[in-house]
Amino acid sequence: MKRESGASLPVWVENITMPVTNPLHENVKCDVCVIGGGISGITTAYLLAKEGKDVVLVEAKEIGGGETSRTTAHLTNALDDGFPELIRLFGVEGTRLAVQSHGKAIDKIEEVVKDEKIDCDFTRVDGYMFANDQQEEEQLMKELEALQQIGWQDVVLRKKAPIDTLTALPCLHFPNQAHFHVLKYLSALANAIIAKGGRIFTKTKIERFDSGSVVTVVSEAGHTVSANHLVVATNTPVNDMVTMHTKQAPYRTYVIGAAVRRDEVPDALYWDMKDPYHYVRLLRGKAAGEGKEQLPHDLDLLIVGGEDHKTGQESHLSSKFSDLESWMRLRFPMAQDVVYRWSGQVYEPVDSLGFIGRNPGDSDNVYIATGDSGHGMTHGTIAGMLITDLIMGRPNPWEKLYDPARVSLKSSGEFLKENLNVAAQFKDYVTPGEVDDPMQVMPGTGSIMRKGLSKVAVYCDQDGIRHQCSAVCTHLGCVVHWNDVESSWDCPCHGSRFDPFGKVITGPAIKDLGPAE
Repeated sequence: MKRESGASLPVWVENITMPVTNPLHENVKCDVCVIGGGISGITTAYLLAKEGKDVVLVEAKEIGGGETSRTTAHLTNALDDGFPELIRLFGVEGTRLAVQSHGKAIDKIEEVVKDEKIDCDFTRVDGYMFANDQQEEEQLMKELEALQQIGWQDVVLRKKAPIDTLTALPCLHFPNQAHFHVLKYLSALANAIIAKGGRIFTKTKIERFDSGSVVTVVSEAGHTVSANHLVVATNTPVNDMVTMHTKQAPYRTYVIGAAVRRDEVPDALYWDMKDPYHYVRLLRGKAAGEGKEQLPHDLDLLIVGGEDHKTGQESHLSSKFSDLESWMRLRFPMAQDVVYRWSGQVYEPVDSLGFIGRNPGDSDNVYIATGDSGHGMTHGTIAGMLITDLIMGRPNPWEKLYDPARVSLKSSGEFLKENLNVAAQFKDYVTPGEVDDPMQVMPGTGSIMRKGLSKVAVYCDQDGIRHQCSAVCTHLGCVVHWNDVESSWDCPCHGSRFDPFGKVITGPAIKDLGPAE
């Protein structure tokens, strides 16, 4: 697979073959049109095709070419915002439903793996949340009390972690979690969609959405898909200009993969209690890096993620990898060379739970899935299950919990903080440029330059040729920042991303950066 969302290479994309698909070259009609070929869109299309619906899926890149390929592919219902906080926001019953939904999502993935006979390394494992100081140990006990409140009695406190170097303090043991190889899973589901009569069009960017009793989407090339129902599963909704983008915030997250000898690290999920937190898993028998031959079979890949920050709001991003490695060396001293480095983007909802269901202010036949936080694999699967039930007219116990139109006064502080942060980014209009002359931009890098009253994004390619475009994001007008890890221009307001030449990679923007004025 190609690198379509950035310059780094996630482990999942190597040696993966997706089904042969083509761009949309004609106008088509269907029951359901799904926009987005990640886990949310593919799962939704698969489940609806199983129900006998005529499904068309449209993806701007290749299948799995977006953020799904940049996950660490944990499957857990141990939700990362903490159970006391979830109870404060949603009550005991709401928190119980949230845990149940993510648990059911793991079960659904396991069921699909068995039904479709998918070889994707799906494995049930234990999960461990561990404390590293007295304050975290006290918080760990509060987490346990909250878990007992919602009736999750299977989670127990262990006095000792499975790995001596992890912590000398207690940890919480979450049974019946899982992990898998996400792109092997996605490839098999895409083939299953086609086998069930579904149609998949790739390299087709949708630029216009027309709502009504029949929804019509229009591609960049001018071809249309008309459908009775529309599902927008594009990580953040590209059919919405403002509303949903005020309810969530984009964050960059970083991952390294290091070789470890088989059985030196018990196969489990591990995560700490820092903010931002770190999360760890194993991938069996895959410890070679890009351009290297496979290492001996007694080596596995230790995958370590974390060091999250607001998109477009920090510099020297490559240092995040060294920070991750320092943390890993302390907790997992048996780790050998780091052979993979990549980053991804997640959207954090202001009230901790994602948004799945009918798009606010739109026709009743338009659905979205967004705000997956650190649980994209299970959240995307919940989206497929819930949206399928909504389209089929069946009741679903999670509908109200994930309703995109919900408003919570208990999360108003977080809502205000995130939107004040967005407003603060417009100060970039009055700041000086990072460089005064394009010749100051070194090969392989990008910088912002002031040109009169405007800001210009200047990229210098490896041949020393400078390329200029407007630095103003085409979504809501914030000034983009250079991402030195993924060689992209990132918007600090709502997370739109553009390649070095200004071509849009990730929404909510749907148009490329304009020419330099």
